[in-house]
Parts: sequence; structure tokens; C-alpha cells
Amino acid sequence: MNDQQQRHPLTDAEIEEKVNELLGRMTIQEKIGQLCQPFGWHMYHGENGKAELTDDFKQAIAKGGIGSLYGTLRADPWTGVTLETGLSPREGVIAINEIQRYAIENSRLGIPILFGEECSHGHMAIGATVFPVPLAIGSTWNIDLYRKMCQAIALETRAQGGAVTYSPVLDVVRDPRWGRTEECFGEDPYMIGEFAVASVEGLQGNSLDREDTVVATLKHFAAYGSSEGGRNAAPVHMGVRELHDIDLYPFKKAVEAGALSIMPAYHEIDGIPCTVNEYLLQDVLRDQWGFDGYVITDCGAIEMLVEGHDVAEDGGQAAAMAIKAGIDMEMSGTMFGKPLLAALERGDLQTSHIDQAVKRVLRIKYKLGLFDHPYVDPQLAERVIGCEEHAELAYQVASEAVVMLKNEANLLPLGREATVAIIGPNADQPYHQLGDYTSPQPSGQVVTVLEGMKIKLGVDKVKYAPGCRITGASRDGFDSALSVATEADVIVMVMGGSSARDFGEGTIDLRTGASIVKGSDHNEMDCGEGIDRSDLTLSGVQLQLLQHIHQLGKPVVVVYINGRPIAEPWVDDHAHAILEAWYPGQAGGLAIADILLGDVNPSGKLTITVPQSVGQLPMTYNAKRSKGKRYLEMDLKPRYPFGYGLSYTQFAYSDLSMSEHEISKEALRSGQSVQIQLKVTNSGLVEGAEVVQLYVTDKVSSVARPGKELKGFHKLFLQPGETKTVTFEIAEAQLGFTDQQLNWNVEQGEFVISVAQHSDDSAALLTKLTVK
Repeated sequence: MNDQQQRHPLTDAEIEEKVNELLGRMTIQEKIGQLCQPFGWHMYHGENGKAELTDDFKQAIAKGGIGSLYGTLRADPWTGVTLETGLSPREGVIAINEIQRYAIENSRLGIPILFGEECSHGHMAIGATVFPVPLAIGSTWNIDLYRKMCQAIALETRAQGGAVTYSPVLDVVRDPRWGRTEECFGEDPYMIGEFAVASVEGLQGNSLDREDTVVATLKHFAAYGSSEGGRNAAPVHMGVRELHDIDLYPFKKAVEAGALSIMPAYHEIDGIPCTVNEYLLQDVLRDQWGFDGYVITDCGAIEMLVEGHDVAEDGGQAAAMAIKAGIDMEMSGTMFGKPLLAALERGDLQTSHIDQAVKRVLRIKYKLGLFDHPYVDPQLAERVIGCEEHAELAYQVASEAVVMLKNEANLLPLGREATVAIIGPNADQPYHQLGDYTSPQPSGQVVTVLEGMKIKLGVDKVKYAPGCRITGASRDGFDSALSVATEADVIVMVMGGSSARDFGEGTIDLRTGASIVKGSDHNEMDCGEGIDRSDLTLSGVQLQLLQHIHQLGKPVVVVYINGRPIAEPWVDDHAHAILEAWYPGQAGGLAIADILLGDVNPSGKLTITVPQSVGQLPMTYNAKRSKGKRYLEMDLKPRYPFGYGLSYTQFAYSDLSMSEHEISKEALRSGQSVQIQLKVTNSGLVEGAEVVQLYVTDKVSSVARPGKELKGFHKLFLQPGETKTVTFEIAEAQLGFTDQQLNWNVEQGEFVISVAQHSDDSAALLTKLTVK
């Protein structure tokens, strides 16, 4: 790329000089404009592949400019942008360039716009690759693969002009009833921290001044996954030690990796909304961690200070509180306009507060090279967005994400001579397998499980009936499902949940499986942002459908496609095999088919505990040792533990050794560590991948601590009979915690080190380490 080779990123000193010079020439209206991020799709009308700029946009530019735009190319039911009214990758580039050109040429100072886009599992623009959701990504336990995926997302986003992504989501899930569980990697801070670092490396690369990198925005800061009752944005009840050791840990790792943007969460912690929490945004983020990027609110968060949290009397006071607490930019752009001016006029805020925020935003624009390279190349966008290489990557992630929970009598993999009935509401519904934060998809873009099985087995050997919907009480499809199942040798029930918004695709005829009522407002969502549940059972009549089919006495495989764990004891007891696929993205159906038929060996492992019952919640593997006694009705054991997942082969662990069994605190502080090694052998007959997990238990500590904590993992790919040596490092980071004085500390004493296949592995290899 000739243009890329000619780019010369500015030094920090050069950027600071340019920022100060530019700031000195700005009016207060121009400064506030830099802190506003209105909705980008409101700034133009897309018709016939062209973008017509609105009068509102032109007036905003004339009044002082717009610093940033949110979701300019975002397409989904919320924005109202459809396949018909939206823009292709090339058209999107032309629109972004037109918006940028108008802003630069028609504003006094010619400051370029920063385009922020949603990219949790793919850019939310028409034509972009749809990868599996983060909960599925976590289940791969493959950090290198995820880094590669982030690089692909960064390329597709920047190629269309997006320079900032609102990902990764680093929330630690404590209550999976929460609808945003699917957006998270899981329940363990160490594991999330490893993915956090990979995301920053993949998205931001070595330099932001490139056409294949974007700024990573860490969200939601902090403890958003610990809300009361699993309800979105509900209060969080948490002590400071737990906050630091669990929920802040992944954010700290990502900041250390160089993340340059962060988004506070909606909720409050001990009465203080995160949007105005100076301890989080100033004391921890900037003073302790040295964060030098900018902080942007979530959409509508400042309004919530007035109506919701009720800690501010009006918009002006709310805006002033946010700026002084450490907020630099407001998503939605409504509270950092006139309210901010009003706060300045009545003395609630000083110009210096505004200047500090503006400088942080301008620094990022210079780091991105937007002043020198504000426009993007339509040809590059056409070449890379939704390309075959990225489609293959989406397939690879999906195939490594599927977790096999049960395989009674080795029913799986299925024989190719069998006739298979594919039944269930998620068998052939493309949007049901994509998750929330997904753009409209053209016909044929998404491979469903039904289509995947037809591709692999041929049309004649695959029968289909939907049976029922995700939600609702209709049993109209039961008889046709039973008829189809009767004709088959094996029954695959594709069930679970849906985070699909209403994309205008209508619904299906339960008797025939045909698509009907195009353009209806039928919505089967039972997961996603704002869709929290009081239970973890299957929605609607899905369980009754399965029980109906089970009476035939034929082998039954259950494939879950969903965004949170499912607690259904009857399914666990009666299904012959169970696969958990989460929302596997555009290639998910083919990946699932390959696993069902044995062309791919499942290697996914759970990153979230599956309880026996919702009554056991909260339930995480790293619960405190002081967790209390059993319930009257059941014990405290999960149905499937954290780290669990079966394979078509077997793995044997042996020869655990440690470089030394004692180490001093001084040695740990100086950077020394202890090496742990073991051998892992594929003792089965087929190739496979194993996730080797290392857990640490601090036997006696000055504060109550978890019974065990994940502190290392490696994913190995092994041929039959092959043996590999795995090495773990135990350093200060693996042994320390936040003590009574809120200091990071490693205490003297004995630690139990276990290497296991999952968190509840009774065959784990154990050793001990003493810190002197």
C-alpha cells in the first residue's frame, strides 16, 4: 500500500504541540462541539446508494462543528437502516468521505470528524462479516485466534471510515439472567484479561495511523456484570477489594496494553453512578493506571443522572458533574451542547475542565492520522469487507467455540448413512444464530444448521420441521415435527434463545417451516441488551416439544443456540448428546454440522458455570470459601462447571514438575517466577485440541478469598498419540490480591497449584508452592 508506506506517525511531543496550538484558536462552541457525538445515521439520507447530507448536520457544522459521530453506518431495527435503505461497503465509504469533506471544508478550523462504530463481533454495517458473539469467542480459549479476528474487524471498520470501536466488553458475568451475558467472555477475570489484551493488540496494532487499525473502547467500566438480580443497569453491591480483584482486573490489563478509550457503565456502585464516579475515572483509571486516552459515556448516561439515578437537578448540573468526574465525550450529543454552556455560564464548571477534555479528544485524532489522512479508499472497502478470508475466519472461530456437554454412548459423531431430522426454532432462522448488535443480512449470507447439514449430507438425508417458536405457547408445529422425526434415524433438536431484533423478516409457518408474514413485527427475543430474565429455562414450549419428540425412543441430539446458559435438568438427563454453540455467527450452521458429523472435533470449553437451577445463583466457580451451606432442595454443585467441555478423543496429563517449591516475596517482587511443566498426550484415535487450565488456591489469607482461581491456560492441538510439554509461569501476578489496606500484596504461606481439564476436575494434578 503506497499511501500506507508514506505515512509517518507523529511523535507524542509533536502531537502535544499541535493540540495546544489548535486549542488556543478554538472558541468555546468549537470546543464543546469536539465533545459531542450525535447519532451519525441522522446526518444523511441514504437513497439509491447515495448519501444526502441533512440540514441539521450542515447547521451543526456551521455553529461550531461536530467532534464525533456515532454509528454512522450502523444498520439495525434501532437505527431503522435496512438492506433497502442502507449503503453497500463502497457506498458507505463514499458517504463517510462526503460527511468528512463537508465538515473539514465548511468549518472554521477544518477539524476532522471521529467516526465511532459498534464492532463487538463484527462491524454493524451492511456487508460486514458477522463473527460469533464474545461468549462463544471465550469458549474457544484461543487468544491468538481472537487477536486475528480483531485484526479482521479493525480492517473492515477502518476501511469504511470507522476509527473507533465500542468493544471489547470486559464485564465479568455474575448472573447469567442478564441479557448482555452474550456480549461478555465469561465469569473469570484472568481469562477475560487475556482476551482484553488480545483485543487491544488486534484492534489498535502497533500504530493507529494506519488503514487497518481502530481505537479500542473498553466497556462497561466497571462491574456492569454484577447488577442486582441480573437486571440491566441495576445497582451493584460490591466492596472495593472485590471490585479491584475481579471486575477491574480485565480493564487494568487492557489499559496496560495501550487501550485509548473507555466507556463507563450505566449503573451505580454503592450509590455513585459510574458516569460520575471520580474514584473510578480519576483515582484508579488515570492516577493509578496512567490511562492517557479519553472517556466516552454510554448512550443517554448523562440523562440518567437527572432521571434514573436522580443525583442531578437538570442537564447543566449533570453535564458539569460528568466533565469534572472525568468524562471527555458524550455519546448521543444532547447533554454536552446547551446544558454544558449553561453550566459554564452559572459557574458550575470552568473552561479548564472543557479544555482538558478537548485535548484528550484531539490527541486521539492526531494519533489516528485523521488530520493528514481524513478520507478512505472505496476500493479497499470493496476488497476486504466481508471477504472470503474473513468468512473462513468466522467459521474457524465458530468451530472452536462449540462446547460438547454430553455424548452418551458416543452417539456423536453421527454416521453419514443416517437420515437426520433437524427440528427446532433455531434450526433454520438466520438471525437467531447471530446475537444482538448485528446488521441486516442479505439472503444466503448466513448458513443455518439445516443448511449446513444439507451441504454435508445432501438434501435427501435431511428432514426439517420448526416444531415451535422460541417464545409463545403455540403447539401448532408439534404434529409435523413428530411426523418428520418418525422418518429419521437420528433427531437433532436445535433449540435455545434469540437476540434477534425485528428485521422485518416475519416469522415461519410452524406446520410447513415456510417463511410467512414478511414485514411483520413479530419478535422472539429472549436475550440481548435490555432483555433480562427471571429464569434460565427454555422459553416458550421448547421443552414440551423435546419431550414430545423424545417419546419416539430415537437418539436425540440437542444443539443449543443462545446467549446465556440454559438450566434444564430434564434435557440434561434425557438427551443423548448436547452441544452448546452460543450465537455462532454467519458460518455457525456449517461449523455445527461439521462437529455433528465428526469432520471437526469439538474443542470449546465453558467460560461460565451452568447451574442446575436458577435458585443457585449467583454461582461461579471462584466463589469464596465462606460461601455457606447447601440449599434444602439441592447442593451447591453446578450442572456443568467452568472450563468443562468434552471431545471425540481423550487427553492424559502426566509428569507434573515445578522448578522450585519455595520462593521468597522479595524474589517475586523482583520479577522472578516458578516454572511448572507437565506432559499432555492425545491418548485417543482422532486429532483434537485440549485446553489445559492452571488454578491457584491460597490456603490461608488475611481476607476471605476464593477457593480457587484460574491463573493460566494453554490450548494445544494434538494428533493421535502425540505428546506435548506445557509450561506455566507462577509469578507475583498469579499469587497476589488486594489486602485489608487496599494494597496489592503477596502474603507468605502455602499455595496449592492444580492443573486440570476443568475447574471441578477430580483428576487434577496437584503440587504446592510456599512463599517465604
